[in-house]
Amino acid sequence: MQSASKNQETTPFWLSVLGLLGWIVLCFAAAGVGSAFTTPQIDTWYAGLEKPSFNPPNWVFGPVWSTLYLMMAIAVWLVWKNAGWTTAPHSLGVWCFQLLLNTTWSVIFFGLENPELAALEIVVLWGAILITIGAFWRHDRVAALLMVPYLLWVSYAAVLNFSIAALN
Repeated sequence: MQSASKNQETTPFWLSVLGLLGWIVLCFAAAGVGSAFTTPQIDTWYAGLEKPSFNPPNWVFGPVWSTLYLMMAIAVWLVWKNAGWTTAPHSLGVWCFQLLLNTTWSVIFFGLENPELAALEIVVLWGAILITIGAFWRHDRVAALLMVPYLLWVSYAAVLNFSIAALN
């Protein structure tokens, strides 16, 4: 943790703010890519799928994901700001990998219309999020805790995904 505070002291405020904005842009760019595959399918292919009784209404997903992406951005920013790429390359790298997996899930589930493959992919995503939380814990506990709601939502999404795959 000494190197984390040293990095924090040497990071100018303006760079810290730019860093936060950069992480937010990255998260919402990933959300935008995922949404590009999701939105066209909501009222067509997805609407025709058999869904479990615990499937939420479609309007729930936007606000939940927007909140989670913002929390993910703040979490990674805290690690970046307090530890940096030189001290926490694994932590920041695994976070980037889980974000890629997050986007890939939308491509597989909605773009390829393949709930079975998406169910396998979401298991890998879940593991990557768990690894990210553990990696973040070593650098910034608030950052790790900010990722927990995301893990919980992806856990719910995994059960939903597996249920949809089984019903169809």
